[in-house]
Amino acid sequence: MAWRYSSLRREIPAMAETPPPTASSEAMDTRADAPALRVLQGIFGLLAAAFSIAVLALGRDLIVPLVLAVLLAFVLAPVVVVLQRLRVPQVLGVVAAVLLAAAAILGLGVVMGRQAGSLAADLPAYQQTMAAKLQSLRLGELMEEADSALRNLRQMMGDGIARRAAPGAAEMPPPATTAPSTDGATPLDVIRSLAGPVLAPLATAGIVILFAIFVLIYREDLRDRLIRLAGSSDLHRTTVALDDAARRLSRFFLAQVALNSLMGLTIGLALWMIGLPGPALWGILAGLMRFVPFIGTFIALVPPLLLAVAVDPGWSMALWVLLLFLVAEPLMAQVLEPAVYGHSTGLSPVSVILAATAWTFLWGPIGLLLATPLTVCLVVLGRHVPSLGFLDVMLGDRPPLQAHESFYQRALQRDARELARQAQRQLRERGSLAGYYDAVGLPALALADQDWSREVLSPERMEDVRGEVAALVGSLGKAPPPGPVQLVCAAGRGPLDDLAASMAVQALGAEGLRATILPAEAAPPEEASGAWLCCLSVLEAGNSADGIRYLIRRLQRQMPQARIVVGLWQAEAASPLLAELRADATGETIVTSLGELVALSRARPVAGI
Repeated sequence: MAWRYSSLRREIPAMAETPPPTASSEAMDTRADAPALRVLQGIFGLLAAAFSIAVLALGRDLIVPLVLAVLLAFVLAPVVVVLQRLRVPQVLGVVAAVLLAAAAILGLGVVMGRQAGSLAADLPAYQQTMAAKLQSLRLGELMEEADSALRNLRQMMGDGIARRAAPGAAEMPPPATTAPSTDGATPLDVIRSLAGPVLAPLATAGIVILFAIFVLIYREDLRDRLIRLAGSSDLHRTTVALDDAARRLSRFFLAQVALNSLMGLTIGLALWMIGLPGPALWGILAGLMRFVPFIGTFIALVPPLLLAVAVDPGWSMALWVLLLFLVAEPLMAQVLEPAVYGHSTGLSPVSVILAATAWTFLWGPIGLLLATPLTVCLVVLGRHVPSLGFLDVMLGDRPPLQAHESFYQRALQRDARELARQAQRQLRERGSLAGYYDAVGLPALALADQDWSREVLSPERMEDVRGEVAALVGSLGKAPPPGPVQLVCAAGRGPLDDLAASMAVQALGAEGLRATILPAEAAPPEEASGAWLCCLSVLEAGNSADGIRYLIRRLQRQMPQARIVVGLWQAEAASPLLAELRADATGETIVTSLGELVALSRARPVAGI
């Protein structure tokens, strides 16, 4: 027996040192490894982003024609669909649409080249006008003085260098420069050097045309492959989402091209009527620069404005040009664009600026023109493909926080001014105080109540939230309707239940129903003796089923004439607390929104309660 006892004592410590793996220990190991996994994911994300940027920069010669072809396909897709409805064969319709678009673009390029050449030939004739205007502004004297100062500074620097030089250095002849020899150049090299600048754009244009034709012909096959990449588990949802995205992008780009063309045509005709040389060039430039966000109109305005200053001896032409752009751009941006495709492109201003900077850095001027269309494509993909949702969050113009989340965040920051602004804006959108509290106020209180229950909200911050919400609710309150008290909103025991009861009283008052609030554990006031309905106002996280049953029994004893209703605000359909209360034998009515409470209150005369 002694041996068995000593052997057991030796085995027990060994067993304690090597415990068998359990589910809890594996979960703890997983939680311990979570920070390392997040770090690795962050590193891989940065590497993927760096690799993507490198590919975009190094593969510019191939990627830019492909992007141009895809955007051209989006613009021409509605045209191809119309041709197919007219019984035109698909291949013939695609080729005809692409070739017509290419011819139009080539024609615009020819017109711009001829107008620019004509202006370059006439520029010397405008020098006298510019000199006279500079003289009238006395800028010429300032420029002469600055030029004289620069010459004197240059001469002083040259004398100093000469004095420091060696005595024999001045006698040394300057090194002979030899011109590059062209003796070994072949006729083929000469032809290549002359034809290279011409053939490169033509080759790019040819690649764009071929890519656009293939994208339009095989767009169904490309869509199916994209569906496969995006996720074929939910085939119906993915198909509908991508079809909707492609349709919206096609309509948007076609409308943008049409409106910008209209803008360019209007500017060109107006400049022709003003008498400015090269009106077609400036009209085309104005239409193209409208694809560039924010600074495009300024870029399109500067050249014709400077030319007007140089051409006209007076200042009337320059003023007319400036007035033209100041009127045309707001009219296009605030009237025509909202009527055609909405108030905005769906992009936040910060994302537009960052996108323009990034694409210009990668691809130069062509990247500046393509920045907005490419970013719009990314945002649409982010809104329709769940795995790319971060693109919509980072680049889209949707608020990063929902209304109730922003309410809670502003209350934590004690930003009373922004809370009031948000309340006024949401009240206009919701149309009623009950709608605002249901959509914003009560969900924000539920968030704070959850944080308090999880012990992540300190008492000091809870007091800040209570103070800000109470002040806002007080500012939105109005005088109660006349007459006796019809309803009582009793606060539960939760830390924010009294604020929820105050919101309920205000919402009922705004609907013409006189209500009063009953603090927790307080006796009903005299004025509530005739109330026919009492709503127990509680938030889910700060209460339990047993506590709510206790409060119901207490209210039933205090107000036997009133019907007891439980307002379990913002409880979801799968809420365990809601299910437990509904399974209770007492069977009190339970509402989860102020809209339901208002409807129940208005149904009293009809139901004869």
